[in-house]
Amino acid sequence: MIPSVSSEADWELSREALFYAREGGPELGAEFINEFERALSLLCEQPGLGAHWRNRRRRFPIRRFPFSIIYYMRGNELRVIALAHHRQKPGNWVGRK
Repeated sequence: MIPSVSSEADWELSREALFYAREGGPELGAEFINEFERALSLLCEQPGLGAHWRNRRRRFPIRRFPFSIIYYMRGNELRVIALAHHRQKPGNWVGRK
C-alpha cells in the first residue's frame, strides 16, 4: 500500500510532536514522529490491522502515546485522515477525506 496523509493529519502530527518536544524535550518529540512512522509503515504492510471504525474507516493505536491513526484504504492507497487523541471527542474528523 502507498501511504497518503491528509493535510489535517499532518498538522495534528506536527502540533503534537511540538507539544511533546516542548514538554519532554526534543527527543520525545522525535520519538512521537518515529512511532507514527513505524505504525504507518506497519499498516502499509498489513492494512487490515486497524479495527473497523465508523463508515469504512479504521483505527490503529500507536505505541507509547495516547493516539490512534484514523485511516481508510482506497485501491492501493492507505489514506490517513486523522491522528486522534484517545481523550478527544470521537469522530471530530468525520467528513475528512
